[in-house]
Amino acid sequence: MNKIRPSGGYRDLRSFQTTTLIYDATYWFCERFIDPHSRMRDQMVQAARSGRQNIAEGSRASATSSQTELRLVNVARASLEELLLDYEDFLRHRHLRQWTSDSPEALAVRQVGRLPTDHPANPSDLTDTQRQALYAKWLEPENPALRANALICLIHQANYLLDQQIAALEARFIEDGGYSEQLASARLTERKRQNPISPDPLPARIPPCPTCGKPMVLRTAHKGKRAGAQFWGCSGYPDCKGLMNA
Repeated sequence: MNKIRPSGGYRDLRSFQTTTLIYDATYWFCERFIDPHSRMRDQMVQAARSGRQNIAEGSRASATSSQTELRLVNVARASLEELLLDYEDFLRHRHLRQWTSDSPEALAVRQVGRLPTDHPANPSDLTDTQRQALYAKWLEPENPALRANALICLIHQANYLLDQQIAALEARFIEDGGYSEQLASARLTERKRQNPISPDPLPARIPPCPTCGKPMVLRTAHKGKRAGAQFWGCSGYPDCKGLMNA
């Protein structure tokens, strides 16, 4: 049986691929240029890691919760914004030049990520090691300003990708609803298929939530005085806690 909602597949996301590159490069940057006893070193590595890991976790969570997926992708976006500020601070505190967005250096870094999808060197079709090799001339030299500026460009690219991803997730949630709504709808469809000539079709008996209007879901109380009794709960739970007696 196919899943009601697909999940996983995050390794093919450009956002995940780019944040993996950022995480690895940040780890090596901090190892080389940040005091090992500095709190900033731990914060930068953790922010880079959070950007990557939360994309993966959100993708897996998408099977059962659109809201959890959205929350985790937004956490990834916020972590990268924190990391962006750390790199900008690194350059400013050391009186090193930060590239402008239209500088030749910044344009050269960004151009790598803009290669057509059918180009043999398109980053999305490469392994992590091959992708790192594309950016090696910016991320491997013994020049902290070069590395920091290149990583700033990559973070801006990742943030753009995440903004697009968040907008798509929000649109899908508005159009298709959450997991509970889709699960209830699938169950109604299956029961109708099993009993297509029922004089009292099940969809007509599903009440709307008195609080928000979404379809209710028949649930069973597991504790308290009404343990074992059935009741109608809003399919939008936990955002909506509307209840009705069954």
